[in-house]
Amino acid sequence: MRESVYDRNTVVAYAREWALKRNPAFYDFQNIGGDCTNFASQCIYAGSKIMNYTPVYGWYYRSLSDRSASWTGVAYLYNFLISNTSVGPYAIEVSQGEIQPGDIIQLGRANGDFYHTLIVTATSPEILIAAHTYDALDRPLNTYDYYTARFLHIDGVRVW
Repeated sequence: MRESVYDRNTVVAYAREWALKRNPAFYDFQNIGGDCTNFASQCIYAGSKIMNYTPVYGWYYRSLSDRSASWTGVAYLYNFLISNTSVGPYAIEVSQGEIQPGDIIQLGRANGDFYHTLIVTATSPEILIAAHTYDALDRPLNTYDYYTARFLHIDGVRVW
């Protein structure tokens, strides 16, 4: 296995292109739980160019009925990115000040339940995001109402 580049510019370009509309290559989960993590996964995939087809614990999308839980589930995406030691993207949790364009932010409640996944499109002069479910493009993070947030820096991509 070797390291590959995570192309942050491609992630941000994809986010900007699809934030306010839907890519027909992917199912729109808007009416069955929300589309935010599906959109974030699409963005990450645009920048990593590889999926992890490991049954149950991987990160992939072939169709509505053939996808991993991590492609569309907030907690599952977090678990995949933080624990992935195989092919595909992997992440580390960082402070808000260490976040970069192309990284992920997940918003949470006081009870520890994380419910929304955002893509970072810019960090200066403030953090701007793109998202689905509550569609947004270059929305300031500080306009969201949330109890806690976790900041996931995509640290790299592994390929065969």
